[in-house]
Amino acid sequence: MPFEIGPGFVITVKGYNLLQKATATKNCWVYEGGETTQVVVGESAKTEEDTGEIVTKVDIKKAYKFGGTQVLFTPEEQKKMRKFGEPGIRIIGFKPQSMLPFWASVTKSTFIYPSEADYIGSSRVFSALWQKLLNDKIMGLAWYIARSNATPILVAILPSEERLSESNVQIIPAGLWLYPLPFVDDLRGPPELPAPIPSPENLTDEMRTIVRQLQLPKARYDPSKYPNPSLQWHYRILQAMALDEDIPATPDDKTQPKYRQIDKRAGEYINNWGRILEEVSQTYKQERISNGQGIKRGSHDSEDPPKKKIKVESLEGANVDDLRKMIRDEKLTKHSMAELKAFLQSKGLAISGKKQDLIDRVEQWAEDN
Repeated sequence: MPFEIGPGFVITVKGYNLLQKATATKNCWVYEGGETTQVVVGESAKTEEDTGEIVTKVDIKKAYKFGGTQVLFTPEEQKKMRKFGEPGIRIIGFKPQSMLPFWASVTKSTFIYPSEADYIGSSRVFSALWQKLLNDKIMGLAWYIARSNATPILVAILPSEERLSESNVQIIPAGLWLYPLPFVDDLRGPPELPAPIPSPENLTDEMRTIVRQLQLPKARYDPSKYPNPSLQWHYRILQAMALDEDIPATPDDKTQPKYRQIDKRAGEYINNWGRILEEVSQTYKQERISNGQGIKRGSHDSEDPPKKKIKVESLEGANVDDLRKMIRDEKLTKHSMAELKAFLQSKGLAISGKKQDLIDRVEQWAEDN
């Protein structure tokens, strides 16, 4: 693709999407009803609504309603209306990176790198541009047409430095990113909300402690450690079918939170934060009453309405998936000690101790199985 840096100053670049949604594709069907398996090929055709006859591509005409009449356009005229120029990138200016707001992200960016296919010296010019944008913390604004008949968009050209993981695997490459910018029609104002209630310092400090306890290693997210569970399950089933293995019962989902570890690291701080929030809420209510503002019926500040009874699922006959759902929704505490002991006894586990000890054994059994 041509990359026009200035009038008559063009280099060649290539690009691709680093972030792409991974889905299991299905491009054919297999029929197993006969003596041998056969690949089924699908066909589609357009038919008339009245007669049901197949309409060929030559007979199809496209029209637009204008002034109560239909205006017909030939395929060549339609191509001219959709054509805004040849594919390429053309820089129209430069701005500081600080002028790019965080809400301007409307879709994924495209990574570009130099190519010597059409213009010799593209790599040196590209490297100089990348170094200039990186050192001066500026960004390029460009007119971008990705392919033929594509809608043109405005993009910010942002530089990136190379970033490696702990195992010396490249996570972010060094190069330039085409960051799509929204048009005015894409912008929407936020809904009108009441003025927020400022958080007291002690409540903020307690939440800061919770966030610090739950941070990822080096405060960085490594996507390679959290593969797509649906896609991995799809490949696992294909592997079992191809190698004539037993199909596993449950998928291995590494994106599921580790609730026991979270509770050990931040459970005490979360409970303490909840107590402080309750105290702040009560103080806020008393201040409103003393100021004569009152409390409207049905508002969030009114007394809590009578809670509905939550239907608790029985532990008897519950499988591992049901049990994990109860643990995730924190419903184990709703069960009586008799029910917890009956479940542990059916699994051959100890039934001594307090209620929290019984719940811990149930959660441990769910993790081990």
